[in-house]
Amino acid sequence: MLPPVAFVGIASISTAAVLIKLCDDAPPSVIAAGRLGIAAAILLVIMLCVRGRNVVRIPAGRWPHVILAGLLLGAHFFFWISSLKHTSVMSSVVIATTNPIFVGIASYFLFKEPMRRALIIGIGLASLGGGVIALADRGGPATGGNHLYGDMLALFGAIMASCYYLVGRKVRGEIDLLSYILPVYAVAALVPALVALPGRPDVTAYKTSTYVYVLLLAVVPQLIGHGAINWCLRYVSATTVAIFILGEPIGASLLAFLVQGETVKPIQALGGAFILMGVAVATLNERPPLSGAPGD
Repeated sequence: MLPPVAFVGIASISTAAVLIKLCDDAPPSVIAAGRLGIAAAILLVIMLCVRGRNVVRIPAGRWPHVILAGLLLGAHFFFWISSLKHTSVMSSVVIATTNPIFVGIASYFLFKEPMRRALIIGIGLASLGGGVIALADRGGPATGGNHLYGDMLALFGAIMASCYYLVGRKVRGEIDLLSYILPVYAVAALVPALVALPGRPDVTAYKTSTYVYVLLLAVVPQLIGHGAINWCLRYVSATTVAIFILGEPIGASLLAFLVQGETVKPIQALGGAFILMGVAVATLNERPPLSGAPGD
């Protein structure tokens, strides 16, 4: 049962980048707020049907952590979705997968966890890959901007996701998954919504297809994809799931080629390969799973 569920999860989250690219008339803040807000609303209805009024069960002292996790997750999606407006799907998604490396580095400084040899090698490989991608993307015009700027936004998104993981590590042992992700998604939706407010976007002015794509973002990668991945975390190690997730850049790049004709230059592929190898090596013997992962 596990391989089919893992495949569904990876296939689902791989659709996110292309769906975002297809929302070409909506700003990143609106896409992110819509995706997270709709996902939270659907999840709330499901949980009301299953649990009744006792929807979330969170210890009073853990609410600040849950709110902080939501703010970080919202920032992750805002930066990552923004990156897709400026760089290729391959570059953005590959860079976004580097969060296990940042978690490892932060754990060394914050929790005094040993800097494993595998992590050091992974950092080196990922850094090399990042440099190769930066060289390939330097000065290349993309949709609305510069590839390198988009790469930096994806990197900020990965850092925000890493911080989200670290907060989750503190509290997830005390809170069940659904009680955790519902308020986290709701709070996360507020971050891009607040970013969008000063521009007073007319949320009724977009193409009909854009609303359909945002709804699909909420259902397919957010609820189905992340639900499947989190289900897998109950039965296999965090390392195994991390290796599964490395299939996302491949799936996303393939979809981008099939749907939008977006190609990958050989030097980009080389840089992406170094990053993925670095992440794979860095996750060896990783700590237990961090449920409620943002993913893409």
